[in-house]
Amino acid sequence: MKKIMIVDDKREMRSLLSAFLSKKYEIKTAENGLIALSLLQNGFEPDVIVSDLNMPEVDGLALVSQLKKSGAFSHIPIIILSSIDKSSKRIELMKEGANDFLIKPFNPEELEIRIENLLRIVSI
Repeated sequence: MKKIMIVDDKREMRSLLSAFLSKKYEIKTAENGLIALSLLQNGFEPDVIVSDLNMPEVDGLALVSQLKKSGAFSHIPIIILSSIDKSSKRIELMKEGANDFLIKPFNPEELEIRIENLLRIVSI
């Protein structure tokens, strides 16, 4: 079973995404990028990371940046979720290495399709 890490400071969003995605994937959640990094360093290696942008401690941009600069985790695809709908922010995230960006509110089915597409590309 493929693994997804959900990183969001809102408990409701983590619960919603977990409930929706756990039908197909093993899910691990983190309330910010710092906890996500800790989970990775302690052995949980997801196939895809779905992360909020605005979070305390380590935000989505810093998480993307740190993961893409690391040798061990740079291959993990990252989808950013955010209510910020600024092209400049999306460009900044993509330059740092984010693979996709979805604006909140979003359709969970669209997120699932984007995850499946990333998994298909990675396995080629």
